[in-house]
Amino acid sequence: MDYFSLHHNAPEVSFKEAVIRGLAPDKGLYFPSEISTLPQSFFDTIENLDNITIAFEVIKQFVGSDIPETDLKQIVREVLSFDFPIVEIEKNIYALELYHGPTLAFKDVGARFMARCLGYFNGKETSPENVTVLVATSGDTGGAVASGFYGVKGVDVVILYPSGKVSDIQEKQLTTLGKNIFALEVDGTFDDCQTMVKKAFLDKDLFGKRKLTSANSINVARWLPQMFYYFFTYKKLKGTEKKFVFSVPSGNFGNICAGMMAQKLGLPVHHFVTGTNANAIVPNYLKTGDYNPKPSIATISNAMDVGAPSNFIRIQQLYANDIERLRDNLSGYSYTDEQTRLAMQQLFSEKKYIADPHGAIGYLALKEYLKGRENYLGVFLETAHPVKFLDVISKEVSSVIEIPGAVKTILDKEKKAEKISTYLQLKNYLIN
Repeated sequence: MDYFSLHHNAPEVSFKEAVIRGLAPDKGLYFPSEISTLPQSFFDTIENLDNITIAFEVIKQFVGSDIPETDLKQIVREVLSFDFPIVEIEKNIYALELYHGPTLAFKDVGARFMARCLGYFNGKETSPENVTVLVATSGDTGGAVASGFYGVKGVDVVILYPSGKVSDIQEKQLTTLGKNIFALEVDGTFDDCQTMVKKAFLDKDLFGKRKLTSANSINVARWLPQMFYYFFTYKKLKGTEKKFVFSVPSGNFGNICAGMMAQKLGLPVHHFVTGTNANAIVPNYLKTGDYNPKPSIATISNAMDVGAPSNFIRIQQLYANDIERLRDNLSGYSYTDEQTRLAMQQLFSEKKYIADPHGAIGYLALKEYLKGRENYLGVFLETAHPVKFLDVISKEVSSVIEIPGAVKTILDKEKKAEKISTYLQLKNYLIN
């Protein structure tokens, strides 16, 4: 499998090279040169397959010969060491809980998969060169990457996060591990962090001093494994005659793009819905046809505080930059913090379900899309454990949330992060 740059001004590379580079030399995101539909027999018998077998069949064409099948199966087995429960909320509406991994966030799968791929590649080098994973986070990415790469030989991780714009628990998850994990607290927004990361990749002064790669969803090894969730859901809910709809709370649009890739592989999904907060770049684009990235706005659903979604260019590639084709398969809605709080309260009081702010937006968007559509079955994604958002969840709800053991162990740990405000400070940090 080869990957090309979506800026179309860089050589094609293998999966291994795409993972190690993260971003193409022309600043473009890598995209697979071909996507082969899975055989119908796979879908006909999917309910008889375990998750590891499903995930292996889904991902193997994108890895190609860079990792032998035996090793790839072992990587998948190690990644999928936890469950992905589906909870019925009301008639024809389900929640897919993606927060049962080690850092209680959906990004655990992609981070663990990428970490193991990099570890495999490093282990096969006769003279391995240390790799620095440079990543920006708006919330959960940092913790998932920190956990996934913790202790991986030959890999250092540098995480940039916006000061005061991640929850206390999210901050603890990415600033307390130590060892090969380093945190930089940025005086700015997530977009500022992401801009610094992209600039570092293209800074010639760093060439030869740091071998950089990214663990944001711009990296193919972080992005593509997110396809797994959609296949696991279909396996559990297969048998209904209703049309499948997935509602994905979206920030950088990697997760929903992975869902669309799953659809491209043949998964019978009828439609996708994206729910956003005040950062309504894509919903506005679907309405007006004008794509206008803007500075991000801080909200209580902080992981979606993205004003320039990196992965949207991949979605445009999937639809050949044809907005009408995209509109046929994607609907978008945005919600205020007030609407999000009300949805969390109603889900608790009326459905006895505790949602995090991102999942609540996914629920709202799904409900809006399903109005008047009787023959549909909708699944919204719960992307992070509600315990991470105790400061924005009502006391009535937060008082009954049991704190998981993984969180209890870090609450009293000391935060270690260096504060920066400019790219020059990041550059000096990486050089020194």
